[in-house]
Amino acid sequence: MENNIRKIRQEKGITIEELANLANTSKAYLYHLENGTRKNPSYEIMKSISTSLEKDIMEVFIL
Repeated sequence: MENNIRKIRQEKGITIEELANLANTSKAYLYHLENGTRKNPSYEIMKSISTSLEKDIMEVFIL
């Protein structure tokens, strides 16, 4: 699964650490999602990241 996490995060000026705190996940987990080494996040994680980025889930994750 592809995603736009890094692009949106950088557009908003949010560091990976800040997003990890907002989304209640680890910095390492987000790093792996952004780089495509982690491909199947749970719906809860996808929703948390999307909410933290103030975007619709479909804007963040390409299903």
